[in-house]
Amino acid sequence: MENTQDSKQRTQIILVILTLGIVIFLDQWLKFYIKTNYTLGQSEMMIGKWFELNFTENPGMAFGLTLGGVWGKIVLTVFRLVASGVIIYYIKSLIKERAHTMMVVLVALILAGAVGNIIDSVFYGRFFGESTYHQVAQFMPSNGGYAPLFQGKVVDMLYFPLVDTFWPEWIPYLGGSRFQFFRPVFNIADAAISIGVFTIIAFRNRLFNPVTPEVDLESTID
Repeated sequence: MENTQDSKQRTQIILVILTLGIVIFLDQWLKFYIKTNYTLGQSEMMIGKWFELNFTENPGMAFGLTLGGVWGKIVLTVFRLVASGVIIYYIKSLIKERAHTMMVVLVALILAGAVGNIIDSVFYGRFFGESTYHQVAQFMPSNGGYAPLFQGKVVDMLYFPLVDTFWPEWIPYLGGSRFQFFRPVFNIADAAISIGVFTIIAFRNRLFNPVTPEVDLESTID
């Protein structure tokens, strides 16, 4: 029995490392590609009319939300760093307590997303030149980056305008105005955090129930 539990813990550690590595690599690779190939505001249709790459930057939170000012940016980045430390401790506790493997992976997904955006906030200002509406940013410019440490902007590019239409004229106040769903532009890190959080909420009864066999959750998800 002890060997089985030790094997489970080793498997969970490997899954955490893989989750972090894959998500952070994909997130940073796409951000680097967008930052060094697209001008600010440039967009490109990828699949029909409902998915496009649309390069935007924001100095704040996920999905284009912001916390203004230099100090707001610093506070947000410090909060992300502290939160990531708490999440790392929580993952270690989950593995030690032999929690559900799916729970461990989902929390690792949230951590990977947080780290992905922290990298932008802390380092991108030093490593990249300014992105403008007429000029592509340069990596490691000779005259230095566009901002000091902890003042970098988060790169967003994933845009899914699933519905892009106009309200009927007969609707009071809204008639004739444009309606879009889903409007926020986000990145892979944001998506990882959202998937992790929403899945935990959706399956919270099984994930937080220590007596529930893991096979039950897996069959439910399938």
